[in-house]
Amino acid sequence: MNFEIPEKMQLIIRMIDEFVEKELIPLEPLVLAKGFKAALPELEKKRDMVRQMELWAPNHPVEYGGMGLSLKEHALVSECLGRSILGHYVFGCQAPDAGNIEILHMFGTPEQKERWLRPLVQGKIRSCFSMTEVEMPGSNPTMMETTAIKDGNDYVINGQKWYTSSSDGAAFAIVMAVTNPDAPIYQRSSMIIVPTDTPGFNQVRNIPVMGEPGEDYFGHGEILYQNCRVPQSNLLGPEGGAFAIAQERLGPGRIHHCMRWIGICNRCFDLMIRRAATRPIAPGKTLAHKDIVQMWIAECAADIQAARLMVLYAADRIDRFGAKAARTEISMIKFVVANTMMKVIDRALQVHGGLGMTDDTIIAWLYRHERASRIYDGADEVHKLAAARQILKTYLGKPAAA
Repeated sequence: MNFEIPEKMQLIIRMIDEFVEKELIPLEPLVLAKGFKAALPELEKKRDMVRQMELWAPNHPVEYGGMGLSLKEHALVSECLGRSILGHYVFGCQAPDAGNIEILHMFGTPEQKERWLRPLVQGKIRSCFSMTEVEMPGSNPTMMETTAIKDGNDYVINGQKWYTSSSDGAAFAIVMAVTNPDAPIYQRSSMIIVPTDTPGFNQVRNIPVMGEPGEDYFGHGEILYQNCRVPQSNLLGPEGGAFAIAQERLGPGRIHHCMRWIGICNRCFDLMIRRAATRPIAPGKTLAHKDIVQMWIAECAADIQAARLMVLYAADRIDRFGAKAARTEISMIKFVVANTMMKVIDRALQVHGGLGMTDDTIIAWLYRHERASRIYDGADEVHKLAAARQILKTYLGKPAAA
C-alpha cells in the first residue's frame, strides 16, 4: 500500500483541520452545557460555510451533491473530523445517514433516490436505521421479532426497536423486519423505508446513555411499530435481502467509525500532553516529569499509529478488492481501534485528574458516549471470533509444522 497522501488530499485535510479547530471545537461547550438543539442555529451556519468551501458530503456521490472521495480518502477526512464531536455532522457525512446514503445509492429505485437520497445528501433531512431490538441479540441480525406482513399493496409493520440512533427529528427510518419467516435464515428479513410521520411509528423515548437521554441528532430512540402501514414500493432492494444489504453497509461504515475514533484519539492525546506539560506537581516539576506519564505517552502514541495504519490498510483493500475480500481486516480494526480509543480516553482523563471527570473538557463526554464503540456494529467478542475463523480457514487441511 502506498501511504503517500496526494497533494490535493493534503490541501483538503489542512482546510478541514483548520475549520475544526477554529469553528467547531469552540462550539462544543455550548452543546455540553445546553444540548444539541441549542447549538443547531450555529451549526447550520457552519454547514453553509462548509458548502461554500466545496467540502460538503466528502464521501457521497458527486451526482447527488457530494465530493465522491474514495473510501481511503474519506478515511483521512474522517480522522480530521473526529477531533470534534460536531465534525461529521457539520460536513454532512454523519452516521447513520452516511450508511443509509450508501445503501440507497446502491439499492434504491429511481423514485426512492429522488424522494429520500437527494435531500439526504444535501442535508435537508436526516434519517435513522432501525435494526436493533430490545429482546434480541444486536450482534446477530438474523434474529429479529419485528414483522412486515403484506396486506394488499402495503406492508404492515409491528415490533419494538431500540438504539435507533438519531430518530428524534429524522424524516424516515430504514427498518429491518421479517418478511419471509419460512425462508432460509439469511433471507428472512427485508429493509423497508418508513417515513417517521407514518401512523404507527411511535418514538417512545430517547434512551438515557450513562445518564444522558440526548436529543435530536445526539439521541438514541426506542421505537414502537404498531400496525405501521407503508406501501410495498418502499421496499429497499430485493425482498429477503436485508442481511446482504446490511453487510454492504457495515463494511465501509466501520472504516468511517474507526477513523473517527482515531480522530478522537488524536484529540485526547493532545489534551493529555498539554495537561501533563502544564500541570504543576512540585516546584519546577509538572506531570510530564513523571515516568508513568511518559510511559503512557509513548504507549498511546504507538497504539494510535498502529491502529491508524491498520484502518488505512483495510480501507485500501476495500477500495481495491471490495468489502468481502477485506472482512478479516474489517473485523480486526473494529475491536483494535475501539479499545485503543478507550485506552487513550482513559489515560487522558487520568492525567486531568478531577478536571477530567467534569464537562469542562470534552474528555468525560467522550468517555460516556464512546464506551459503546465496543458494542455497536458487532461486539468485540463477535469480531474476534469472526477474524479468528477467517484466519483458521487458511490453515485447515494443511499438514502440521515439523
